[in-house]
Amino acid sequence: MRNKYAVIFICIVALVIIEKENNIISRVSDKLTLRRSTQTPEPPVPYNGLEVMEDNSSYPEGIYSENGTQAGRKHILLMATTRTGSSFVGEFFNQHGGNMFYLFEPLWHVERMLSIGKSGTNSSTSVWVYRDVLQHLFLCNFSMLEHFINPPPRDHVTPALFRRESSMALCEEQVCTPVVKDIFERYRCRTRRCGPLNLTLASEACLEKQHRVIKTVRVRQLDTLRSLVEDPRLDIKLIQLVRDPRAILASRMVAFAGKYRNWKSWAVNGDVPIEDEEVKRLEGNCNNIRISAELGLSQPKWLKKRYMLVRYEDIARYPMQKAAEMYNFTEIPMTTQARDWILRNTHASAEASGVYSTQKNSSEQVEKWRRSIPFKLAQVVQKVCGPTMKLFGYRFVDSEQTLLNKSFSLLEEKHFI
Repeated sequence: MRNKYAVIFICIVALVIIEKENNIISRVSDKLTLRRSTQTPEPPVPYNGLEVMEDNSSYPEGIYSENGTQAGRKHILLMATTRTGSSFVGEFFNQHGGNMFYLFEPLWHVERMLSIGKSGTNSSTSVWVYRDVLQHLFLCNFSMLEHFINPPPRDHVTPALFRRESSMALCEEQVCTPVVKDIFERYRCRTRRCGPLNLTLASEACLEKQHRVIKTVRVRQLDTLRSLVEDPRLDIKLIQLVRDPRAILASRMVAFAGKYRNWKSWAVNGDVPIEDEEVKRLEGNCNNIRISAELGLSQPKWLKKRYMLVRYEDIARYPMQKAAEMYNFTEIPMTTQARDWILRNTHASAEASGVYSTQKNSSEQVEKWRRSIPFKLAQVVQKVCGPTMKLFGYRFVDSEQTLLNKSFSLLEEKHFI
């Protein structure tokens, strides 16, 4: 019954959004007005209607080359799952400097809106909504995202954007408005005192930047991004960040302790029920990651030179080398500012390397998890995530002694695209 109402609710949300897009002229900016394209075919999927394609004429004249993309402009999507080090890796781009527009987890708002009670997000619909919101954001248009921010923005101003302070571009002087008395902004800027975020100013700032990067842990199916990659107005590169599933579980048990009580109980009190819903969810997540990676590594025509797989463990061991490889892949020059940040923040003290910190003593982080996860749970992960671990080059352990033996590396040397 919950699923039935969830589907009804999502359909209503979609209809409301379509109605607004068709009948209301966006006040974000005259140059950012959205118009539904009559020439764009509906996607060949059972999906009813959040596809809103902008007309190039709604953007300032002269910024697009013949194929619709501004010469030299890059759009980067950093895909990951929670506890893979994506916040840390995202900073490699956020710290680029004045020519980079970086967004941290904007799809958080979409996921919350589409999650109905305990029934969770309707994944069959959410993947297409995620894609379309990303499309708008890469084009510097926040109007679609506004529909998912709660409480709704007023005149395109909101104090509720998730982790605003994690985007340097959203805290720059040109986006910083005067502080408003009695308005609380949980994720307020740290570098300067700013009032609630004006999304009109954010859109204008985005348009002035040469490159745009979005970090998300909510896109798990690479194939759903094909129309985004093939959009002639965008020059998209996809970076998929992966990590040893055993390390991910160990990290989540600390960071999300309340959600992982069952795992802690199994570790202490007995065998893990392999058919349990939580174990099946872990298996499903591993399969999604693997299937996406297999697609990316197979390099179909639409992903040729547009997909890169990176292991967190390699970044932790060789941060500067891997950062240079990612920048080379994206064809964005690495700045001195980004290089200096990486050097400073990959040799952080133990006190600074907290659960949610973007400062890491990288070499010490790689296999730290081996001391915290019980061998029993490591075995479960190896059983349900085995194919994924083999693809990414993570070695199995057959005893607690091997798990704790730091001289035995759990990482095969592998080269990915």
